[in-house]
Amino acid sequence: MLGSYRVRTDLAVESKEKFEKDHVEIKGVAIHEKYQEELDLRTTLVRIETDHGARVMEKPKGTYITMEAPNLVVPDEDYHREISRELAHHLKELLHLEKERSVLVVGLGNRDITPDALGPRVIQNLKITRHIVKEYGKAGMGEEKVHLVSSLVPGVMAQTGMETMEIIRGVIAETKPDVVVAIDALAARSMKRLNCTIQITDTGINPGSGVLNFRTGLNQESLGIPVIGIGVPTVVDAATIVHDAIAHLLESLEEAEMEEFLGELITPRLHSMFVTPKDVDETVKMLSYTISEGLNMAFARE
Repeated sequence: MLGSYRVRTDLAVESKEKFEKDHVEIKGVAIHEKYQEELDLRTTLVRIETDHGARVMEKPKGTYITMEAPNLVVPDEDYHREISRELAHHLKELLHLEKERSVLVVGLGNRDITPDALGPRVIQNLKITRHIVKEYGKAGMGEEKVHLVSSLVPGVMAQTGMETMEIIRGVIAETKPDVVVAIDALAARSMKRLNCTIQITDTGINPGSGVLNFRTGLNQESLGIPVIGIGVPTVVDAATIVHDAIAHLLESLEEAEMEEFLGELITPRLHSMFVTPKDVDETVKMLSYTISEGLNMAFARE
């Protein structure tokens, strides 16, 4: 039945939109928007400040920054570099990079499945510095201020037999970073946000949540240090697409009749299917460069 159907999204900006349609103000949730016309970039800051706000939004308390740039799907290097600069700006604020920090960057996901390969691909293009500084000191980098950047691609449980969190905890215990940055593919509510939206949050990330394969969450509570999550929606729940398409055609029906019809149409099997654009391979490759460049810019000397 439709009563058990829940709209699937990892994006805080989409969680707040369902309340805007009903003109409902969410207590304990602060929202700020900025639009940069020259980049066609809309940045939405959602700050969940109370337990009530967290329950209503179904998201942990914290800060969520969503960058929506429709032109991210266009292979324009100059444009992507500008988006990388904007991403670096937000990362510097969340990571408090005004002082030297040791950062572990984790690329989550399965590199063998294209829509899920964003995290591992980002790591491929990341500038790693920890080993150089450990071996030669800051002089080895030719800079006075150097962030110690290390990286990890833990794979998925089917490949390793271990929870992602178990692997990361072991690395943290050995290398003692100040903060973790975790990159993963997400699920969106709207097709228009696929592959052209970047969400940054200080609440961490849940590996596998994009396709409802929930693993133990990576956050300050589970890892003991702050976790910054970076995600791009690469899939949409097939049930959501069917729901939206049919609901639009059935607007003339009473709500109870519509729910009954959709409840019969949206079967549990449909919930196991996810849709991704046909050019996702090129898009994920492009976005991985954009995110890794944003990280490199954030960690670079001022």
